[in-house]
Amino acid sequence: MSNLRELLTSTADRVADYRESLAERRVAPVADLERLRAELGGPLPAKGADAGTVLDELAVAVEPALMSSAGPRFFGFVVGGSLDAALGADVLTSGWDQMAFNGASSPAAALVEEIAGAWLKESLGLPADASFGIVTGTQAGSTVGLAAARHRVLERAGWDVERRGLHGAPRIRVIAGEERHATIDRSLRLLGIGADALESVPTGPNGAVDPDALAAAIEVGSGEPTIVIVQAGNVNTGAFDDLVAACEAAHRRGAWVHVDGAFGLWAAASPAFEHLVAGREAADSWVVDGHKWLNLPYDAGFVFCADPQAHAASMSHTAAAYLVGQGEGSIRAPSDFVPEASRRARGFVTWAALRELGGDGLAGLVERCCALARRFAERLEAIDGVTIANDVLLNQVLVGFGNDERTESVIERIQREGTCWMGGTTWHGRRLMRISVSNWTTTEADVDRSVEAIRRVLASGS
Repeated sequence: MSNLRELLTSTADRVADYRESLAERRVAPVADLERLRAELGGPLPAKGADAGTVLDELAVAVEPALMSSAGPRFFGFVVGGSLDAALGADVLTSGWDQMAFNGASSPAAALVEEIAGAWLKESLGLPADASFGIVTGTQAGSTVGLAAARHRVLERAGWDVERRGLHGAPRIRVIAGEERHATIDRSLRLLGIGADALESVPTGPNGAVDPDALAAAIEVGSGEPTIVIVQAGNVNTGAFDDLVAACEAAHRRGAWVHVDGAFGLWAAASPAFEHLVAGREAADSWVVDGHKWLNLPYDAGFVFCADPQAHAASMSHTAAAYLVGQGEGSIRAPSDFVPEASRRARGFVTWAALRELGGDGLAGLVERCCALARRFAERLEAIDGVTIANDVLLNQVLVGFGNDERTESVIERIQREGTCWMGGTTWHGRRLMRISVSNWTTTEADVDRSVEAIRRVLASGS
């Protein structure tokens, strides 16, 4: 049997070596996946192996195939790397191996999650009495928030959806912008509301929903249970829906407002960008990712609800005999607000990240990434034949290189070149390079180095 202390020390050294290499490591791997399959695959061995040998085999085989998505020049998706304190807390979380179900299974995990939730609400300018849950990401978060919405709008119509299900229930209208994130449609399918319930509202030139069209769509209803979904940060452009207008129009008709703020809700943490989410406090539910701008390890997301009773009614357990009397008292039961019972103690990494940054550091992180996105736009637009397709409000930049075929070629070649990694998207009928700046380690030098790589790829012509 391996010595545990030696095993963990050598593993920590290996992780530190990898993390320290990210600043200079090529971003896209040159991976021989068949070699990896051969090294790690095949029939399950009949005999086990020493833990140290197992980890050596895994690391040696896998590391050459890793995408350097935790590094400073990965701009392909709206994701960050892990803050140092969050990474360390994640190691502690694995070592402590707590089941963060309730105050009985782990009082420490439940209490720290409660503190982290209060800090998050303070940072995001959300109501202090809102309930919250820590989930895997905004896909899960929107499913939870929309489950709470489903409960409340059907309850107002005299229908108990948790007891009776959806068969025979009043129809639910769902109103959202045409550029909503795909996870919204998926949540509606998972909840049995269905994609056909969606009524799409046109968006403006930068991707924000047209507020007049949204209000008109809400008004044409005739009293049906209604959920309105708005976006804080368009996934392509970073544009924000008008939350003030949306909440006023929706609440006049008794509708629930859900804010998909996967990355954009973090703008609320910055005095310079808080105006983009003005009116957020009037909404009914909100979601935001932790592994985006908060730079937590995968996977962490947050859902908040201004109606704690609806939140808990849609998520809490029907009491099993072995749960009765457990977790009661002054400590909040985390599992009453999320779908999972057996859940990782994500509150530890959340607390650690917020404690490392503080309010000023979180604001600075948001502002720095937005400044770097503008730097990308300015330097790329100065290159002949390059256009910026969006109004760069936040951390998202859309870049065109003449026509769709050329743009696709540039994206493929820059990924293969290895200096940086950007993905592609289709927006308003055009293929575009999408640049997302979210990593806490990204610097001006990383932006300039990436722009020069794009310049070289353009000059090479092949």
